[in-house]
Amino acid sequence: MKNTVITLALVLFVGCNPPTKDTKTGNLKSIINEFEDQLKKDIADDNINGSISFAIIKGDKVLKAAATGSSDIGNNTPADTSTIYRTGSISKSFTAFLMMQMVQDGVIELDDPIEDYMPEIRNLDGYSDSRKITFRQLASHTAGLIREPDMENAAAGPIDEWENKILASIPNTSFQTEPGERYSYSNIGFGILGLAVSRASNRSFMELVTERIFEPLNMKNSFFVVPEDKRNNLSKGLGGGPMGELDTERPAREHSGRGYKVPNGGIYSTPLDLTKFMMSNMGYIELLGEDHLTEMQTIQTPEGRLTYGLGFSLYQDLGISTVGHGGSVAGYTAHFIFDKESQYGVILMRNFNWGNTNLNLRSVSLIRKLKRH
Repeated sequence: MKNTVITLALVLFVGCNPPTKDTKTGNLKSIINEFEDQLKKDIADDNINGSISFAIIKGDKVLKAAATGSSDIGNNTPADTSTIYRTGSISKSFTAFLMMQMVQDGVIELDDPIEDYMPEIRNLDGYSDSRKITFRQLASHTAGLIREPDMENAAAGPIDEWENKILASIPNTSFQTEPGERYSYSNIGFGILGLAVSRASNRSFMELVTERIFEPLNMKNSFFVVPEDKRNNLSKGLGGGPMGELDTERPAREHSGRGYKVPNGGIYSTPLDLTKFMMSNMGYIELLGEDHLTEMQTIQTPEGRLTYGLGFSLYQDLGISTVGHGGSVAGYTAHFIFDKESQYGVILMRNFNWGNTNLNLRSVSLIRKLKRH
């Protein structure tokens, strides 16, 4: 297990003499500059005055962190590396990480039935002794649950009511497959997982994530509720679609809460903060032992086109083997991905929902180039 200190250094520029283009350092700098130039072009072509922030790492070092565009369309405020965005479903990776910390501490086991800690799960539509759900199944999207509860306004309401929304959603959540049968992405499943971990620990879920992940990683710009003194750094989300009007009202409204969607989509952060979480998942900052990290990054889903570990999408093709997650909520999109072999990682965050930048494809393409350089 690696256990080194985070070094936020732009290693591209180390050395007395400027690197030449035919050196590895020069090639690396050229690849990253080309990536940044493409993002700037995308923002210009999108023509909505939004912003994209990014960070690129190699192991425990930040190679480049930068931002382009405007974080606030109304005031034309330039985005920078302290600009805060919503992470969307990247929050699921934090929830699974916290779950594994509880496994490591001996509080729970991965294959414990959820009902041992959360008896309300028995109210799930179709639940029975032959359909018991485990922590592992919820964290790997193999519990067989539908994606969203069949309940009006389940994803609306103040953040301090999220637990009650989970409990109200459970009787309105049903199975679409048998537990363990196949991969079936479920937002409500991860909501239930977060509440179950909280119950098992006898602690507030948001407090646990803050104390067990944010604080030890020094993630000072990561929150479930953005504090008043950080509000000026919060990017203004731009919803809507390319063929319709921009929507700033829904993204603004959802800052007060999205109903049950806290463990599965409630975190705010910056690319630089997320590099610390990424380094921890690579093993450079030891919050989890190597065996538990390996378990999270091992395929847990039955054979099929889509592969998922515990809180992470897993992808292997054309020389790369990546661990990551995407995220999208009203007004914000984000992507978090690293290659296990080369230890290159990319984080992209944006304050709008569409555009020329396909966050996943851009990230995978960059990792391939960096790995070949």
